[in-house]
Amino acid sequence: MFKPIKKEVREQILFRIKNEGVPVSQAPKEHGVSIKTIYHWLARQAEKAPSIIEVNRLKKENQQLYHIIGKLTTEVDRLKKGGL
Repeated sequence: MFKPIKKEVREQILFRIKNEGVPVSQAPKEHGVSIKTIYHWLARQAEKAPSIIEVNRLKKENQQLYHIIGKLTTEVDRLKKGGL
C-alpha cells in the first residue's frame, strides 16, 4: 500500500541529489523511494519559478565567479609572460 513520504525526507533526498551530487539512481536504494517518485519531485520543482531571493543569490554568486575568473585570467597571463 502507498505510504506517504515525509516532507523532510523528500527535501533531504532532493538536497543530496542537487547539492551533494548523489546520482538519482542511487537515492532510491538508500531511501526506499521509487526512482519514478524522485523524478516526479524533480519535475515539479523545475516547473516552479525561482523566488526573487533565489534569483538575487544566483546573480551575486555569478558576479563573484566572474571576479574570480578575472583574477585567475590576469594571473595566468602574467605567468605566461614570465612575470613570476
